[in-house]
Amino acid sequence: METKNIMIVGVGGQGTLLTSRILGGLALAGGYDVKLSEVHGMAQRGGSVVTFVRYGDHVAEPIVEEGQADVIIAFERLEALRYAHFLKKDGALVVNDWRIDPMPVVIGAAQYPDGILEELGKDHKVYSVNATEESKKLGNPKVFNLIVLGIAAQHMDFTKEQWYEVIEKTVPPKTIEINKKAFDVGYHL
Repeated sequence: METKNIMIVGVGGQGTLLTSRILGGLALAGGYDVKLSEVHGMAQRGGSVVTFVRYGDHVAEPIVEEGQADVIIAFERLEALRYAHFLKKDGALVVNDWRIDPMPVVIGAAQYPDGILEELGKDHKVYSVNATEESKKLGNPKVFNLIVLGIAAQHMDFTKEQWYEVIEKTVPPKTIEINKKAFDVGYHL
């Protein structure tokens, strides 16, 4: 199998690292060679967090080059805009339609751009969901990342059962059911 390149981008505390562990575990369970790389900005301070997951028959290095990502999973609109240039021409950009102001916006030194999803849609296949609102409907706003992952799963080569198995092994035991429910919401969008 040709190497698949997945990029997960978000803001510290959004679950990018958990999501990359689920993806890495899934690819390993599928018998693939897997490389993960985590790039922490100021993660604890709400800064940018980027994770690369590469899997295939043989993966030489963990970093995804610009223009090579098959799927970008973005947990926030501005992060999607910031890293969209990593996406392949026919890649899928899965975005949580949510806004988190970065520090320059908070202190008034910059403005949060308008029309991000519309702008991204000009050059990319964008799949967006307000996963934060959807997760609140499930009664747990923390599981929004699994909703986004459920949408992204539609662009990867694994069965729903394989996803479930890895989610069960990766998330804390008391959160298994709510995480599977959240994954389902995204998977069926």
